[in-house]
Amino acid sequence: MPKYRFFAQQQINTATNAVLGYELLIKELTPDGWRLPSSFIDIDTKVFANLLIETTKILGQKVRYCSVNVNRDQLMNTDIAEAIIESQRQLYPTKLIVELTEDVSEREYTPTEIKEQLERFVSKGIQISLDDVGTGHNQFEDIEDFLPLASEIKFAVQNFKSTIQDPKIKQKVRFWNAISSEYNIHLVLEGIEDQADNQLSQSFGISRRQGYFFSKPQLLSLPGDK
Repeated sequence: MPKYRFFAQQQINTATNAVLGYELLIKELTPDGWRLPSSFIDIDTKVFANLLIETTKILGQKVRYCSVNVNRDQLMNTDIAEAIIESQRQLYPTKLIVELTEDVSEREYTPTEIKEQLERFVSKGIQISLDDVGTGHNQFEDIEDFLPLASEIKFAVQNFKSTIQDPKIKQKVRFWNAISSEYNIHLVLEGIEDQADNQLSQSFGISRRQGYFFSKPQLLSLPGDK
């Protein structure tokens, strides 16, 4: 059976030079070490759900925010949805953030189905983040109905072949920065790799950042792990 663990990566508020929270990134143990799963869809939902609950038990009150990535299939799965709600209960008063990724799902869900599930999470005190905006299933027209429910959107520079220095990427950042202002939600800039990226982020006035320039994901071991 495949072995999975979550890795945690810091999200930084550069305006206060403080760690806002941690994003949980699931990885699979392979002969070459820990790697991103080749397919998130293939991860057994009960395994994912149990791992999330066990991991959030460890984090407890160590952080203010803790976010977890889910695709649309995972979002709509009963086991995972209940695990997310249980994780928020365990983490309280720390806030759990559900990051809806851009990944392609096995089946199509209507915007109404997705919105109702997001509303359920919000009613339980869980925050919503729309991840990797501008790519995959998270183009503006795909997520427009969800923006009023979101507390943040995340633009990932690493999803594009170019860098943040590229005028086309700058234009995209400006667009999503304007959207975040219009909906009064946070914009997180992901994929900040070096000081040049960091300085350009500063010029956009985007204080919430994430990337290897600040920290790399760290393994969260569970009790009993060697």
